[in-house]
Amino acid sequence: MSKNEFLYLATVIFTLTFAIRASNNMLITTIPLISAYIFHFSSVLIGVLSSILSISSFISSFFVNSRLDNSRRRELFLISSATYAVVFPLFFVANCILIFILSFIAGFSLGILFPNIITLSGSLNDRKMSERMLALYTTALSLSLIISPGLESLILQRFSLREAFIFFSFLAFLVLFISLKVRFPESHERREISAKAREILFSPRFLAPFFNNLMYDIPFAFIEVFGGIYAIEYFHASYSMATFLFTLYFLTSFIGRALFTLRAPSNVFRIILLNVALSVIGLFLAFISFNVILYVISLLILGMPHGLTYPSSLVLIRRNFRDEERSAANSYFTGILMGLGGIVPIIMGGIVSLIGIRLSFLALTIVVIVFFSLFFIKQREIKNKESS
Repeated sequence: MSKNEFLYLATVIFTLTFAIRASNNMLITTIPLISAYIFHFSSVLIGVLSSILSISSFISSFFVNSRLDNSRRRELFLISSATYAVVFPLFFVANCILIFILSFIAGFSLGILFPNIITLSGSLNDRKMSERMLALYTTALSLSLIISPGLESLILQRFSLREAFIFFSFLAFLVLFISLKVRFPESHERREISAKAREILFSPRFLAPFFNNLMYDIPFAFIEVFGGIYAIEYFHASYSMATFLFTLYFLTSFIGRALFTLRAPSNVFRIILLNVALSVIGLFLAFISFNVILYVISLLILGMPHGLTYPSSLVLIRRNFRDEERSAANSYFTGILMGLGGIVPIIMGGIVSLIGIRLSFLALTIVVIVFFSLFFIKQREIKNKESS
């Protein structure tokens, strides 16, 4: 691949990822606020609604995208881009019933878009350049998560929660425009990949990055749904301020991923150890926070493992799987994480109704330690198999 081709691919991946994640994050963080303060849903119902996005993404990524051949994958990718562009502005007029339907359709589209961008990012033959492209993909995610809540915070100073959807619809249409320029690499036949599904899903090669990501994916899902509500209820923050806090959270996430892009580490395990320590410290600080300043500090700390966990998991998948397995592995990985992201808000909504948001932060420290232990076990199995 020439330098110009590499730069073109990097530009397409970066811009497409930015537009998708910025608009998607707006959905994830704003729908709970609309549910709580316009529709007056209970904590459990807020969790259910937030879960629909993730559950429908899981269905499309795990059961549909993983079984497509190259030509059909591109067709569905374009259809999903168009559907997302049409559905997004309709959230402006959604009522308490329509918002469930729109959330399902938007989530289904995202379940097709995200794993294909990951596969495209890791498709280069050169391992170092491929891992840097994956890191660039995750950096675009973090940058979008800085700008998206910051922009929404400014919008909410003059406009309502509903009206914010109109402004972000531009990004949804940008997704469709850029998708027309995406070309997927050649892939093996669908039946060859499907036959290896069980082998992929239950192998330590898959479970190690999966447990690594769950170690922080569960706390992150909780923060996205209840982080803003926590600031409003406990520290009397405004809607604008509660949204702006996510910008600070994603700022350190972006810094971590930018460093990962500039110099992808050869020893990923050290990064994972750092993530564990920062996650436990940040969650405990959020638990003991008695004012918004301490809460901001906790979010700044928690942003770093958010930034480093996902790219380290993608690098592990890139290193663990052969080219003909990687597309399916990415689809299963993305789909399962999205599906669990749908279950987590429901479970956490129930836990919040029992023990409150503050104690839930403390409970999440246990989750981090448990999944790190599982990751460590599977990583040792991989090492033992390589040395035997």
